Amino acid sequence: MNRNYLFLTLLMLVLAIGTFFIKKDDVYKNQIKPETLLQVITQPSRYVTTDQVAKRIIEKDPTLELIDVRLPGDFDKFTLPDAINVPLKDIFTDKGQDNLGIEDLNVVFFSNDDIIADQAWVIATRLGYKNMYVMKGGLNCWIETIINPTMPPETASEIEFEQFRFRKAASLYFTGGSTTQPVSVTKAKVKVRRKKKEKAASGGC
Repeated sequence: MNRNYLFLTLLMLVLAIGTFFIKKDDVYKNQIKPETLLQVITQPSRYVTTDQVAKRIIEKDPTLELIDVRLPGDFDKFTLPDAINVPLKDIFTDKGQDNLGIEDLNVVFFSNDDIIADQAWVIATRLGYKNMYVMKGGLNCWIETIINPTMPPETASEIEFEQFRFRKAASLYFTGGSTTQPVSVTKAKVKVRRKKKEKAASGGC
């Protein structure tokens, strides 16, 4: 573990422990233990890739809830389709709580990079919410991989070329272009209802 990652981990842990003192005990009765939080923080399973997010947006996946944790000014300039703006400081407010813990939904936090989104993930996970994820690399990575994908070298594998073809088609989809490459649409039926906060779950989105 490099020094930057260790510092970020400790910072998020301190931030999460600090939530004990912000609201009434009944709001936080489902919090997970700090040692459990430290264990899940080190797991890469909390991250989803920009490719995974793009695919689910294109397929109109109703189980996906995107939460942009940047400031409103940044959100207004650019964000992902159908994303909800809940700045980090508002995670503890009614607005933040109302957008977490909805049954059958997978919440994906994102910001310009990982740092703020990671903090939002830590807070939500510390409060006992499940199915919380972070888009790896944030919007910076989204621009590089989905909006402006780079063609792999001729020596690249077929898997890399297949990934590039997907990204190129996704780029056209998100920038208003057209493509002859088919895009599948899956609309699963989901019954959305509020649920009680539970312990954090492991696994990918």
